[in-house]
Amino acid sequence: MRAFTLALMTLLVAGPALAGEPTAEELLAKYDSVMGPSTFESEVEMTAFREDGSSRTYVMKMLRGENDKFRIWFKGPASVKGQEMLRVGDNMWVYLPNLKRATRVANRDSFQGGDFNNADVMRVNYTQDYAAKVVASDVPDTWALELKAKSAETAYDAIKLWLRKKDGQPVRGEYYGTSGQMLRSADFKDYEELDKGYTRPTKVVMRNELVKARRSELVIKKMKLGVEAPAQRFTQSNLGR
Repeated sequence: MRAFTLALMTLLVAGPALAGEPTAEELLAKYDSVMGPSTFESEVEMTAFREDGSSRTYVMKMLRGENDKFRIWFKGPASVKGQEMLRVGDNMWVYLPNLKRATRVANRDSFQGGDFNNADVMRVNYTQDYAAKVVASDVPDTWALELKAKSAETAYDAIKLWLRKKDGQPVRGEYYGTSGQMLRSADFKDYEELDKGYTRPTKVVMRNELVKARRSELVIKKMKLGVEAPAQRFTQSNLGR
């Protein structure tokens, strides 16, 4: 009887704490709101570090519009200046000024030959693309999520994310292929308030787990939310203008 009473008291005490824990869907929605707000304009740099010891820094302007549209203008270096990228829903294109035309690209294609892929940069919509579950975390004061792709068109087949318990900000990500092998890992750093009430990691370091000497670093220089952009900015006919 005494053992039963102690067990009942333990359940009564533990119950409210468990009830307050976020669901996997809530955590994933938080990640999307931090890493992919619905509309914004930003200035971004990506530096790709190669296995031969060389590096190259890309300077970009990014614009995200309503209804899941995204556009990038490359400002440097000189070899890519004038290039643009456009995403409308599930479709992506790269515009090459010397050819004066746009070519289709895929989610899993490398972004400018670095260690991010196109979807890492241009499509943060994990709620739509992945099914999530909460798992035990091996990182103190974090929630851990395991994500499984809903279709073969996603950037990765599986992802594991760690989010800070105090504010839901991402800490680390691991990205897996169909074989279960880890392809990339990411560390999220330098949390800053970029717009009123909007805080996010301004630096993401993506490491190539297949070629250990490679990594790419994406740094947000400026970001403004709620930017209204004309619909024609997200059309192929507007590329190069």
